Amino acid sequence: MDAVRVALLREVLAGTEWLGATRRFGAVLRGSVVSHGGGLLLVGTAAYEPWHLAAHLVDEAAWSGTPELAPTLVRHHARAGDPAHLAVGLGRIEAARRGETLLVASPEGDPALLERVADARRSGLTVLSLGPGEGELTALSHESLTVPDGSELDLDTVQHLVSAAAGECGRSARARRGLRDRLSRLAESLTAPPPPSW
Repeated sequence: MDAVRVALLREVLAGTEWLGATRRFGAVLRGSVVSHGGGLLLVGTAAYEPWHLAAHLVDEAAWSGTPELAPTLVRHHARAGDPAHLAVGLGRIEAARRGETLLVASPEGDPALLERVADARRSGLTVLSLGPGEGELTALSHESLTVPDGSELDLDTVQHLVSAAAGECGRSARARRGLRDRLSRLAESLTAPPPPSW
């Protein structure tokens, strides 16, 4: 889904809770990774790997000038022969350290994954989750965005809105910095002493 389709989707969702909820969650995601200088791990379940969300976050990281948004996709069935960006297994969650963020995108619970998420939280990771909002994952999460079964939006659509919102936060901050920088340079040039006339 490109930026134009996301904008159209937002128009359709105007007046619903989804627009504010996805923007808030995107801001939390961005704030978590930027404040710690990166370290975003993205994981799903053995049956659902969030490839699409990973790709969109990489794009948003590039477009917004916020490299911290580019995630490491953690896979349940990674093999040593896979390309480097696809060869990161669940051991990466165990190796994660304080200051890193773990984003779990899952349409259903996974008991083995929940145990790893609980251990990661105890070791100091910030845990964020996108999913049905049932069970232990929501309780383990510092922040979660619930996408219940049968709601008007599915998990994949919500992921588009969240990734776009996370990137927008970076673009708007960069735009504000750019304006401040230009105003600062203008003020300096106006208050600088005139050049000497030899």
